[in-house]
Order: sequence, then C-alpha cells, then structure tokens
Amino acid sequence: MPFIKKMGRPIFTTHELTALSGKSPSTVVQSLNHLVRHGLIMKIYRGVWAERGPRALSPFEIIPYLFPRQRVYVSFISALHLYGIVGQIPQVITLASTAHTSSIRTTAGVFSVHQIAPSFFDGFDWYKGDDHFLIAEPEKALIDSLYLSSRKKKQFGHLPELDFPSEFSFKRAARWVERIAEKKIRLYVLAKLRELEKQKK
Repeated sequence: MPFIKKMGRPIFTTHELTALSGKSPSTVVQSLNHLVRHGLIMKIYRGVWAERGPRALSPFEIIPYLFPRQRVYVSFISALHLYGIVGQIPQVITLASTAHTSSIRTTAGVFSVHQIAPSFFDGFDWYKGDDHFLIAEPEKALIDSLYLSSRKKKQFGHLPELDFPSEFSFKRAARWVERIAEKKIRLYVLAKLRELEKQKK
C-alpha cells in the first residue's frame, strides 16, 4: 500500500490511512489484513498497525497511538526502570491517566493504565531517548507508586529493590507529596518516602 510509505514512520492507524487514501475504512482494513498475511506489516491493536523492519518495535513508541484522545504518561515501576532505579524489567508497562484503570494487551506488550486524581496529573515530560512518549520525572514516578499503594487495591504495595542515583532528590519527591489533596494519603505517602530515604542512607 503506497500510502503507508507516505507516513514516513513505521506505526500508523486505520484512521490515518483512511484519511490519506480516501478509501472506506473497511477497504483499508481489508488491504492491511492482506499485508499482515504476507508478513509485511503486523497488527498491534485494534486500528493500530506497524511495518515490519530490521529494528524491533519498542512498546513505548506505540503509546501515543493506543491513546490518541487521552493523555497518559509512563510512570510507576516502568518509569523507575527506565531511570535505572529498578533493575528488573517489568512485564507490564505502567501508565498514569485521569481515566479509569484498565489494561490493554497488544502484540507489542501489555499496558496497565492506573487512574490518578486530575490535580495530581503532573510532573512529566517527553522522554529524552529515541522513542516519543511522555514519562514522569523520577521523583514523581516514585510518589505515583506510593500514592497508588495507599489505595484499597494496594497496587505497588511491595516495591522491588530500589537503587537511587545521586541526582535523585528526596526533597523534590516530598514536594510532590505536598500536592496530594487527601490528608490521610498524604501522611501515608510521606511516611513511606521517609522510610526509603533512611534505607538509602
């Protein structure tokens, strides 16, 4: 399909190709499924596709295509791993969002979306590496994890071994704790943060 080459990138959506080609969505999907059967492209998720190439596809680079109408950023264990604070590679990519908690299984990886309060949806920027996605700063990724561990489900209640680099700022992390609206949760997270700070010393 010549229109795929016009994209200039390996990942694309059915919606983009439909707009570019002027063909109906069903015709576009039919053509794409034909290319999948011939091993030229692969289906990532509903409406999201990628060209097969010499370079392995990073699951992080498909994030903007999975959530086109929703802002999400990589946080929690996944972000801590990318910063080298968590050594083991997480099996699931963890994302923060103001939308409901959900899980998406794709051919490139599994994505777990965790809901946080809109007032706390902050402290992220574009990743400095090759892939184009939003990621929490290291301190915010840690506080996001502790924040969720205070909830009923106790997600991230048991963090893996953490290795904080010298540039990690517990003072900056404490400032994020101050942004938590609920007093009970704020005190819980601050206590957990102080425990981790003592362990580092």
